[in-house]
Amino acid sequence: MSKKNKPDTRGFVYSTDPNFSFEEERSTTETLPPAQQKLKVRLDTKHRAGKAVTLVAGFAGTDDDLQELGKKLKSFCGTGGSAKDGEIIVQGDQREKVLQWLKKNGYTQSRVI
Repeated sequence: MSKKNKPDTRGFVYSTDPNFSFEEERSTTETLPPAQQKLKVRLDTKHRAGKAVTLVAGFAGTDDDLQELGKKLKSFCGTGGSAKDGEIIVQGDQREKVLQWLKKNGYTQSRVI
C-alpha cells in the first residue's frame, strides 16, 4: 500500500493541517547535449554480493533520455543492467567499453574513476 502523504525532500515530516498535502516539485530539466554532459564511469561492488557492475553517474536530463542511453550502453556491451535514480548500471567490468562508446558518441567530458 502507498502512503497517503508521501514525504518530500524538503524535510516535511508531519502537518496538523487536515488539508495539507505535499506538493511534488516538478522539474522540467531538459537533457544537455552530449558534449556538455559530465559523466563519471566507475566500478562498484557494494551491496551486490561481490559482483562487479559499471556505474555511469552524472547524467543531466529526463528519465526517458536516461533510459535510452542505458539501453544503448547495455546493447553495445552485450550485457544487462538498469537505468534509474540518475545512474546507469551495466553488469560486469565494462569501464573501457562504456568509455569508448561515450567518446565515440560525443560525450567528451566523461572520465573513469
